[in-house]
Amino acid sequence: MAFGAVKAAFIAAADGSAVLGTLGRGTGTEPGTGFTIKSGHVKGVNVVGAKLGSYWSGNESRGLPCHNSTVLLLDPKTGEVAYLIEGRGLNGWRTAAADAVAASVLARRNSRVLSIIGAGHQAYYEVRALCEILSIEEVRVSSRTEASAWSLVEKLRPKVAAKLSACSIESACRAADVLVTTTSATKPLFEDAWIKPGTHIAAMGTDRKGKQEIPLSLVRRAALFADHPAQSREIGEFQHIAAEIDAGSLSVVAIGHVLTGQSPGRTSDDQITLFDSSGIAPQDLLVAQRIVEAASHRP
Repeated sequence: MAFGAVKAAFIAAADGSAVLGTLGRGTGTEPGTGFTIKSGHVKGVNVVGAKLGSYWSGNESRGLPCHNSTVLLLDPKTGEVAYLIEGRGLNGWRTAAADAVAASVLARRNSRVLSIIGAGHQAYYEVRALCEILSIEEVRVSSRTEASAWSLVEKLRPKVAAKLSACSIESACRAADVLVTTTSATKPLFEDAWIKPGTHIAAMGTDRKGKQEIPLSLVRRAALFADHPAQSREIGEFQHIAAEIDAGSLSVVAIGHVLTGQSPGRTSDDQITLFDSSGIAPQDLLVAQRIVEAASHRP
């Protein structure tokens, strides 16, 4: 359900039928707490609303996820609140669906090894989603600590048929046909030389100024795609090459244009493809709409 909704959101963002509002930010009363508000509307399906995503760093010690999400849908005629949806798990699937949609058109068809750097809340959903749409035979997990990597492996074991293991970042990168990064890093996680030809990379963690997961030399030699190129240039992985994009020496393709055939995706088996997902409101709004529609049809 999330896959179809996110795919529609990407196409709407690319063809102009989705309008994104200005990104809003706020902070909590304690250090390490804050939230973002992404808003917008999608024409045609008449959906209006916003998603509030929060990050409370102390939640880990409380046994709670650090990330939370709430989606607000408004009545498009009156502006009154129509639905309020608690979206912690929903946001996990929504974000993973973005990766899955991009991989469905950018990853090589014979991709068998999936590697993920980061073993937090989102990593679980990323692996589940990619194993649904690709013929993954092996999953390698790398994290800041070996214990957290193995914890994710054990959580995935009942849900994923592929071989699962924890390993170093270098080992994960060198083996990967598909590589996913889901961290809050502010500097590159790995070396360019560790990535083999033909790898598809999904950068899922960079969503504000100052964050970075991918080495610039790799960004410069890859084919670049994004959920929303303008936003990726501002707060996503491509903020670090903004001057080169502005100068025309590098270009970023909206994934929605690939989905509609307006732009090519992968052009060879040796090409490295890089998809940056900074997250856009139409994803949240259309996934929330599908949830509301499904709930309305319950007996």
